[in-house]
Amino acid sequence: MSRLTHLDEDGRARMVDVGEKPVTVRECVARGAVQMAPATLAAIAEGRTPKGDVLAVARIAGIQAAKRTSDWIPLAHPLPLDVVDVDLRPDPATSRVEIEARVRARARTGVEMEAMVAVAAAGLTVYDMCKAIDRGMRVDAVRLVRKTGGKSGVWASGDENP
Repeated sequence: MSRLTHLDEDGRARMVDVGEKPVTVRECVARGAVQMAPATLAAIAEGRTPKGDVLAVARIAGIQAAKRTSDWIPLAHPLPLDVVDVDLRPDPATSRVEIEARVRARARTGVEMEAMVAVAAAGLTVYDMCKAIDRGMRVDAVRLVRKTGGKSGVWASGDENP
């Protein structure tokens, strides 16, 4: 196992010094889902929820959260993001809203956390906007699917197809 870079030699949390790392194009894709009752998914898809367009608001929440990741994750570096794309798709076969976030930046460190924060925020927003009709919803499986750039190059989970 490799050394945990967010710990110093005494085991204390620290922010990693990335100042000497080269700037490269970094891109990450993350996914997750919100599991819900079929009636809730139908209300979202048909625009019948009490709080309005759930998918549009969740998309904006995901984008905004990615841009503020360092406010959520204490040791994350604030990064100038080139693009954040958040896609939400109702899937009647599984009674879920599938969420995918793609984040890209030219930076000295990766954008894994930005992509996963975008998915989490979008999922939590779906929950918040629909909790009045379905408190049993569940935000599930927030995970990194693919990353490119940096010293470690390409990493893929094998879960790249929707």
